[in-house]
Amino acid sequence: MGRRKKGLPVSGWVVVDKPVGPTSTHVVSKVRRAFNAQKAGHAGTLDPLGSGILPVALGEATKTVPFLVDASKEYRFTIRWGEARDTDDREGRVTNTSDARPTREQIIAGLPKYIGEISQTPPQYSAVKINGERAYDLARDGETVEIKSRTVEIHRLELIDQPSADEATLEMTCGKGTYVRAVARDLAQDLGTFGHVAMLRRLRVGPFSEADAVALDTLTQAGSQLQVEKPDDLSNSPPAPDPKAPFLLPLETALDDIPALAVSGNDAARLKQGQAVLSRGRDAPIVNGTVCAMLHGQPVALCEAGQGELRPTRVFNLPS
Repeated sequence: MGRRKKGLPVSGWVVVDKPVGPTSTHVVSKVRRAFNAQKAGHAGTLDPLGSGILPVALGEATKTVPFLVDASKEYRFTIRWGEARDTDDREGRVTNTSDARPTREQIIAGLPKYIGEISQTPPQYSAVKINGERAYDLARDGETVEIKSRTVEIHRLELIDQPSADEATLEMTCGKGTYVRAVARDLAQDLGTFGHVAMLRRLRVGPFSEADAVALDTLTQAGSQLQVEKPDDLSNSPPAPDPKAPFLLPLETALDDIPALAVSGNDAARLKQGQAVLSRGRDAPIVNGTVCAMLHGQPVALCEAGQGELRPTRVFNLPS
């Protein structure tokens, strides 16, 4: 007999507005405790220095995390000129200095090089694996390692503000695996100086934006407000509404780019057992690629569709 999972089978997405300071893992732990959820994960690490959008998946929503990890992201960040740091952000040790400061015109002229598909070398302090170990662990041990460059895609990079000669604030929309710290480092070098990220805020991850976000403190306070009903409470009064409920978004919210396909009850049962089903009849939809099979508006499984067949790749075990 398997071990019983601790917590409740809560499923859905919570979009947290992460403050500066805690790690992404710490935020996930707080959200999990607030909902007393059995399982939780996040869609893309946000450094302790960074604030902003951190989507946290609970329960069955963790099966949709890869779709958000691959989604485009939007950042606002401030580069401080004149100092290179070993972490490429303000928390690191100063390794080089320069008195040179780029003008507004020079910054704008330097941005087009970073738009489109570019080759980028991740920072020494990054989660990239080197011979099975994280680069940041090797860097903390004093090792300087060679990290291979890789192709990333930047859709938009704009200068938003230049509050002083020492700083510039930019906004960027980019694809998976792009390091903001590497952009700041490389752009500064192109402009004849050094630079590091002094401020970083993530504005959007896939379909989730600041409009969907809840402050971490608000969420944890809502979690502590809910009183658990005692077993000996024999009153007929209805339970108090859960103050956290408005912050829990449906699992399928993360799948806004994936077509939904309605299936019958019999086909839903087969898909949940991991079996492929056929699209029958002349009115059967012609679809190819990844789809989300739905029964009465509830997600059943992510499937690969092709040649009139649906093959389940991830099955959702949601309560009926």
